[in-house]
Amino acid sequence: MTIEWRYITHPDLGVLSLAGYLGSEAVPRFTGAVGWVLARGTGPVILDLTELRGWSVGGQTAVTEAARRLADTGRSLELAAIPADGSLVPDPAQPPIPVHADLRAALTAHRTGTGEQRRWSSDEWPGA
Repeated sequence: MTIEWRYITHPDLGVLSLAGYLGSEAVPRFTGAVGWVLARGTGPVILDLTELRGWSVGGQTAVTEAARRLADTGRSLELAAIPADGSLVPDPAQPPIPVHADLRAALTAHRTGTGEQRRWSSDEWPGA
């Protein structure tokens, strides 16, 4: 099982949304999506997990690695709507990862509306 992703840029931030299950099989695809985000956006990245059915320990590790990759370029990672089956265990060696209840709360925290600039997604993104 893999994931599907969608990336939307907003003024001064980006939203990377995932659908599916973020397990070890999906980590390379997630890592590629993060590379896409690094190449095409600016500012903080909100990782929207609303459509994610769950994640493994390997998936959680990939998220903390993404936070490090973003921090290395001066950007931060924030989470919205983490899966109900577990929370991300903070790693003191990694950058802090703020968690929001949902995407609306994350956008509100940045005072960003829904006005998008660009949108990209994997081929099987739900509703695409």
